Amino acid sequence: MHAIAEAEFVEDFLIVWNPKEGSELFECGFFGKPLGIPKPKSSEFEVPLILDLMEGLYLLEKKMISVFEGPEKKLLGFRALKAKAQKTYDEFNTKYAVYKNLREKGLVVTPGVKYGCDFAVYKEGPGIDHAPYMVSVKDQKDNITATEIVKAGRLATTVRKRFIIAVPNLENNEIEYFIFKWFKA
Repeated sequence: MHAIAEAEFVEDFLIVWNPKEGSELFECGFFGKPLGIPKPKSSEFEVPLILDLMEGLYLLEKKMISVFEGPEKKLLGFRALKAKAQKTYDEFNTKYAVYKNLREKGLVVTPGVKYGCDFAVYKEGPGIDHAPYMVSVKDQKDNITATEIVKAGRLATTVRKRFIIAVPNLENNEIEYFIFKWFKA
């Protein structure tokens, strides 16, 4: 990534209007979704790139994008964008800590809503490999029942993924990952 891409904050998303800048972002880590292309076969496309606030905040923190809002193109800094994301996502801080940690381990992290979890995590990226992990983020004070674990495990097994619970400790910037392996008795 050479130049900083420019993204506009619109409702609860960021839009990189310049297709070349969007293609570069997508290519350097499968960030965002090209508008109207559900499964892009190439990193080069001629449409805007849509970023969710989680990945947009990460890219802003890494100085890969700048973010503006409104017709006056008011620049949004990290704290301002984070405040907007906190209004959009439940438990944003804990989820962002996990997102950032996984990204910094070199993994590709996408929303996991279609699997009923917070993130689908790839080793290589969508279209290259299937996401081997589905990650649910839990706060340290959350309770999780055996029934919830079994439900998540059954779903993970059905879609051929490993189920992971991530529990961040925001005070010391550590994250514990609990990976479940299912076997037949």
